[in-house]
Amino acid sequence: MKTYQVTITEKLQMTVPVEASSRQEAERLVEQQYKRSDYVLNADHFTGVEFKAAPPQKDRGLER
Repeated sequence: MKTYQVTITEKLQMTVPVEASSRQEAERLVEQQYKRSDYVLNADHFTGVEFKAAPPQKDRGLER
């Protein structure tokens, strides 16, 4: 049997209203609020999951 490293990626998503003079300012403001933990995403914000296997690694212990 081969050993595969499988990465599990979960996606959480939240949309928040913010008043700003530009799109860049809106993103900056929400990023700052997120970093201050004003917004905390949890299982209620789950939008999907992805599974991706990397190619199997050669067993270096058997090489001579």
